Amino acid sequence: MDYCCSPRSLESVEDRANYTFIRVFDESSPVRPSNPYSATKAAAEYLVQSYWDKYKFPIIITRSNNIYGPRQYTEKVIPRFLTLLQRNKKCFKFRFLFLRSTIQGTLPKSRHFLFVDDAINAFLLVLEKGIVGEIYNMGTSCEIPIMQLAGELVKMVKKVPDSEVKDWLEFVPDRPHVDLRYPITCEKLQQLGWRAEVSWAEGIRQTVKWYQVHPDFWSESSEDQEPIQSQLEKA
Repeated sequence: MDYCCSPRSLESVEDRANYTFIRVFDESSPVRPSNPYSATKAAAEYLVQSYWDKYKFPIIITRSNNIYGPRQYTEKVIPRFLTLLQRNKKCFKFRFLFLRSTIQGTLPKSRHFLFVDDAINAFLLVLEKGIVGEIYNMGTSCEIPIMQLAGELVKMVKKVPDSEVKDWLEFVPDRPHVDLRYPITCEKLQQLGWRAEVSWAEGIRQTVKWYQVHPDFWSESSEDQEPIQSQLEKA
């Protein structure tokens, strides 16, 4: 109720819901969800926008890159990989990984990562200085290939040389309609005075350290999801 009574309401929609082609997108780029998950993101945005259009209910919409950091739920790629490695399992993730053909030469997937502290600062700035009814992209130029991400985490957690990294990777079929990249421009947000302050090296260091100190934080939700994959494939 306090949220609804606020003079400004903020709707956050991750960029994967909206941007499905390999080019840099701004806030005016068309919304074209390619799967039910992204469609729910787009629907939420349309619903919020309709309250502004019809009733002038004060709203601001944000679209963010992949936010990461401590305490993130293990369905996301970084905590998922970290949890598996800490349990002496290979980096495997049905919903978000890479195809075997990636190793054979197809274009690899990559993601732009935004550390949680920078995301929080962006939200606060938008609430303070953002224009009601506007949309703001939130992201960085830090684009990391998923293969590189997995390799970095393996070396940080397992302390192995480059020659042994592949021993901790498992390649599985990916879900359909996975976008290769989600590049966005954040000029509108930067015009408000926002800048990402945490580097990738520092952000991933803090994240790995936190999960090493709290290995059982998501213990009940970190079981291998292969049975779920099998059920989905048979459906």
